Amino acid sequence: MEAGIDQLVNMGFAAELAAEALAAADGNVVDATDWLLKNGSRHSPAAKPRSPVFQPKINTFFNSHSEKDVERLSQAPADGDGFQRKKRKKTSESTPLSERMRPQNLSEVVGQEHILGENTLLQSAVNSGRLPSIILWGPPGTGKTSIAKAIASDCNSASSVYRFVSLSAVTAGVKDVRDVVDQAKKAKQMSHKRTILFLDEVHRFNKAQQDSFLPIIEDGSIVFIGATTENPSFHLITPLLSRCRVLTLHPLNPHHLISLLNRAVSDSLRGLSSNTSGAAKLEVTDEAINFLSSQCDGDARVALNSLEAAATTAMARTPGTQSVSIVTLDDAKQALQCKHLAYDKSGEEHYNLISALHKSMRGSDADASIYWLARMVEGGEEPLYIARRLIRFACEDIGLADPQALQQAIACYQGCHFIGMPECNVILAQCVAYLSLAPKSVSVYRAIESAQKVVKESVGQNERVPLHLRNAPTKLMKDLGYGEGYVYPPDNPSDSSLQTYLPPSLQGYKFLHWS
Repeated sequence: MEAGIDQLVNMGFAAELAAEALAAADGNVVDATDWLLKNGSRHSPAAKPRSPVFQPKINTFFNSHSEKDVERLSQAPADGDGFQRKKRKKTSESTPLSERMRPQNLSEVVGQEHILGENTLLQSAVNSGRLPSIILWGPPGTGKTSIAKAIASDCNSASSVYRFVSLSAVTAGVKDVRDVVDQAKKAKQMSHKRTILFLDEVHRFNKAQQDSFLPIIEDGSIVFIGATTENPSFHLITPLLSRCRVLTLHPLNPHHLISLLNRAVSDSLRGLSSNTSGAAKLEVTDEAINFLSSQCDGDARVALNSLEAAATTAMARTPGTQSVSIVTLDDAKQALQCKHLAYDKSGEEHYNLISALHKSMRGSDADASIYWLARMVEGGEEPLYIARRLIRFACEDIGLADPQALQQAIACYQGCHFIGMPECNVILAQCVAYLSLAPKSVSVYRAIESAQKVVKESVGQNERVPLHLRNAPTKLMKDLGYGEGYVYPPDNPSDSSLQTYLPPSLQGYKFLHWS
């Protein structure tokens, strides 16, 4: 008992209360602590109000406010506005410019007129307050997340019937989705509000995880908005696509980015100046704006964050609060470092670019072919992958028209393997130019395709090899007629021309058309 009292006293309780609590809890210290927390105040004098008692050890144990916390809160304005302003200011200073400049509603969204214009599906749905489940598919920085949040904002300002919940497939799982659905059902019952569930990077969910959305979209428990940078046809399951409308977003044009950058410069609440309290005034040259708009490959996030980095460089160069900091073209170049290229070696853009290269060579346009090659090389594509595709092209599209093309492509592969990047870029360019300018023939390609089709469809019943074409290495096989009647062409050129080589059911078939 005494040890328990000492323990409670060390935690900050009075000895008399500690003894009473232990007696009520049959000597259990943990139960005695709970008893004290619930009933301790009843034993305190009620007639004499007293200031809060600070008990450091028990405060640490139960994670209560320290004296400094209470003092800080007691000095805050009664309405809490000062505290909220400081919190907002701190958040603003640590938030990237691209996040601060997110559109507050759909009217602030720049670009994507094909899905946000008048009489479009999405705009009509927002105006009527009846949102369908949608998938927003587009490259990074084109406004997928911004559009989803703006949709919720516009719907709430119109009818206040939607609540917005955002998850990321990078960190969330099925349990998080279930929690959101449970909350959505409660909100619908209590306040008649439907829930918009926005899931960023939805393609990162596997098939089983995507299946979890099917029943809740089907019964209307949520309005689902998914965002993905990957082709939904390859990365999302068909049942999910059948329940959602897929809306494609395009990279922003330079004039769209110029509009966004100018807005960030002029906006005093959310733009560049909101993060420079007490610092020099900021100005941005037109050359810097034009450079960023043309070098960011339609990615608004890259453009805005590069502008913020350039502004930081300019302010560091201009000390003091009275002078003007000018963001120059050199600041923009320093911030961006190199041109931003939208290229994903395992994504759709990878296949788009190799397709463009292949078709340009097939069309004998050497200039376009070298351009698409440069796009792939600068995007970081593996040179041996490009060389392997060139070998295939040499046989598929050139073939017998120039048999040397295959040797050129194989030599290109070996050269790339020997010296690697960046020196092998010239080897690839030479091979691409040769294949582009070479004569073209698809006769071999069509011949093998036609023959394989015949085999797959059993046009010739896939007969056994005729006896006169079989090899006869043993006496038994010779006795069975293997090789009997075969005419050796070098010895009998005239007779061999009458010899047949196809199965009887395919006599007269022509696969290779070459003249």
